[in-house]
Amino acid sequence: MKFWDFLTRTHASLWVGVLLTTIFVATSAMAGEPVKQHDLGDSFRELYKSTGVYAFVHGEPDAVAADAHEPASKGFLPGGLGQFVMIGVGCLLIYLAIAKKFEPLLLLPIGFGGILANIPLAGIAAEGGMLHSIYNFGIVPPGLFPLLIFMGVGAMTDFGPLIANPKTALLGAAAQFGIFFSLLGALYLSHVFPAINFSLSDAASIGIIGGADGPTAIFLAGRLAPDLLGGIAVAAYSYMALVPIIQPPIMKLLTSERERKIEMKQLRHVSRLEKIIFSFIVLGLCILLLPSATPLIGMLMFGNLLKESGVVDRLSKTATNELINIVTILLGLAVGSKLQADQFLVVETLGILTLGLVAFCIGTGSGVMLAKLMNVFTKEEINPLIGAAGVSAVPMAARVVNKVALDENPQNFLLMHAMGPNVAGVIGSAVAAGVLLKLCQLYAG
Repeated sequence: MKFWDFLTRTHASLWVGVLLTTIFVATSAMAGEPVKQHDLGDSFRELYKSTGVYAFVHGEPDAVAADAHEPASKGFLPGGLGQFVMIGVGCLLIYLAIAKKFEPLLLLPIGFGGILANIPLAGIAAEGGMLHSIYNFGIVPPGLFPLLIFMGVGAMTDFGPLIANPKTALLGAAAQFGIFFSLLGALYLSHVFPAINFSLSDAASIGIIGGADGPTAIFLAGRLAPDLLGGIAVAAYSYMALVPIIQPPIMKLLTSERERKIEMKQLRHVSRLEKIIFSFIVLGLCILLLPSATPLIGMLMFGNLLKESGVVDRLSKTATNELINIVTILLGLAVGSKLQADQFLVVETLGILTLGLVAFCIGTGSGVMLAKLMNVFTKEEINPLIGAAGVSAVPMAARVVNKVALDENPQNFLLMHAMGPNVAGVIGSAVAAGVLLKLCQLYAG
């Protein structure tokens, strides 16, 4: 009985549908409108063209039809295939973050942002899309995200080792040599290889990778070379993550076994007042000598003042926890939005990755060599290994120095000594970014 009721209701619905269709056709005919024949095959073909499968194989329809005389992609690969490859690159970054723990706080959101940016037909990174809005909010000058990151870094940093042994500031300065070497290298590549076209602004943005400071690299690239931001950010954070792999061979190559075993005396205690005064001294010098670097230096010192003042624990904890975590997520997604195939899969990206690695290696070597030179003129020997911490990968570079020293001498603890040049490297990279920014502005003017 129930089955018969079901059939009855079904037949009734069918007859109602037929009646409505007949009325629609009759009305259209009376109005003189042609009745369109519905082709099921055409519908399925149009539906197929709206899928990601079609876009990966044939490229996005809008991009293909935009200009018949120009390729849909500026990269090595056609648009759809390039997007598919870049999704693979995003997955690789996520794998390195999860399985290898290479800078997971940044590589994971960058990798996922890269996947989202290369989904065809979605327009997530296009104008008006989510990632595009995040990028405009935090990366486009004044570069809010890198500045907030610097504030958080300042709130987590102890300037005590640098104040207790001021001469280690020279090691942090020496490690910035790789920045300027790579700047010249980028200009040389542009001169030698016609396929590569780096302007002075591009070269300056690439060179800053040598400072091993991701926020600084993003800050400068966002102002001088936004088209290269994806490659620069990925290179900067990748080499930061590879510090334990890249630095030890260079350190051992440039030092003897005796030098690696040099023990250093324990640092003196630095009072809270000294640290507060130091922050204002550094900010004052920056204001007087290099105002273009004050956005980065100012936020770094403000964050440190929150920590050392001892009266705003809530603000200090927020800067080092909730705020920096939120900004890190948004920063990673914004950088990932620049991993679009037509911007990343280009010849310039190979130059960026190569020059970034060269800059990082030279920065490491320069710090070690200056420490060796300082031993010629100082009474108390400096373990040259701490010069490698002059790159501003805080505190990873200092930990690597400590590990290499302990491998040579189990009683040789260099962590706090290495934090001096490590902190100096953070300041040095920000100063170098200010110098490069001003030089590019003068050149452009």
